[in-house]
Amino acid sequence: MFGSLLNFPGGVFSDFDRLRRELDDVFGPVGQPSNIRSMAPGSFPAINVGRTPQSVEIYAFAPGLDPAKLEVNLDRGVLTISGERASTLPEGEDKKQRVYSRERVSGRFMRAISLPDDIDPSKVQARYRDGVLNVSVGRRAEAQPQRIQVQ
Repeated sequence: MFGSLLNFPGGVFSDFDRLRRELDDVFGPVGQPSNIRSMAPGSFPAINVGRTPQSVEIYAFAPGLDPAKLEVNLDRGVLTISGERASTLPEGEDKKQRVYSRERVSGRFMRAISLPDDIDPSKVQARYRDGVLNVSVGRRAEAQPQRIQVQ
């Protein structure tokens, strides 16, 4: 039914469809990752991944979490961050209280990050401070840059 409405010549729906395609051409598809390494909007926690000559640094922005409920695992080059964020909605059957908008994510979450082959699994540190989880994974010594003496 909707397909026939969208294809109706000169109809309002075809104008909206054309506008959506033009906006997708300019901004990319809405709700889709912008590249292979990014996640769809609203993924929790938001992460930044970078590297230094000595380590790979992962920052997960997860305010309001109990560090004891966070799990960080490294298995075959894939770092997994998981945990649970408690709901901030009031409990109970109060009929006078209503929620009209809820934008804060609650419940279980998990993010998986594929790491490069040159990491050293024995050199992993995780720290949670001020709502940011920092996971530092050391790189193997042979993978680090070396200065070669010219003779």
